[in-house]
Amino acid sequence: MTFRAHMIKSVITLCSVVALFACEGNYKNIQQLNLADNAPIMEGRGVNLKYTDSGRVTSNLITPYMKDYSNLSFAYQEFPQGVEVRFWDEKNQRSTVTADYAISYINTDLIDLRDNVVLRTSDSMVLRAEQLYWDKKNEWVFTDRPYQIKFKDGSYNNGIRFDSNQDFTTFLSMGNQGVQIIESEQLSETDQLDNGN
Repeated sequence: MTFRAHMIKSVITLCSVVALFACEGNYKNIQQLNLADNAPIMEGRGVNLKYTDSGRVTSNLITPYMKDYSNLSFAYQEFPQGVEVRFWDEKNQRSTVTADYAISYINTDLIDLRDNVVLRTSDSMVLRAEQLYWDKKNEWVFTDRPYQIKFKDGSYNNGIRFDSNQDFTTFLSMGNQGVQIIESEQLSETDQLDNGN
């Protein structure tokens, strides 16, 4: 092989390697070109996802259909045919939330549940709402739509909006009506003396 032929072969090899690395760097851009505008990067049917922590199942998401838009700059997952999510606490007690539609915003940890939202806690509380937001990061639930909530002691509340921690131990509501059951305690001797008894 002559020096000239060897030189041409080396230049072609070098150009091929450079082109290969250039294509490798643009692989994500090429993938984006293959997707239609605003198309999901993934779709799933009959989805049954289980999340674990230290080998223990902490939640289970079940949906007939899911679209994953994590390829977009404002990433989200959509559940257009509804969703059921089961949660287990440290004592292995289960709570469940269902909705006819849901969307989970990945970057903000905010979940938007819509239409026939029903939350049943392990201690028998039942919440029904047209829409419910769950802020996973701050462990907070809220809505600005009508809701009904029935607590385990039989008390209930119907209102137009509320904010609460996810344990429902701090519950702030507006435009509501309901019945609150308060347990009475016997007055201590000091209280009786203060009242003149």
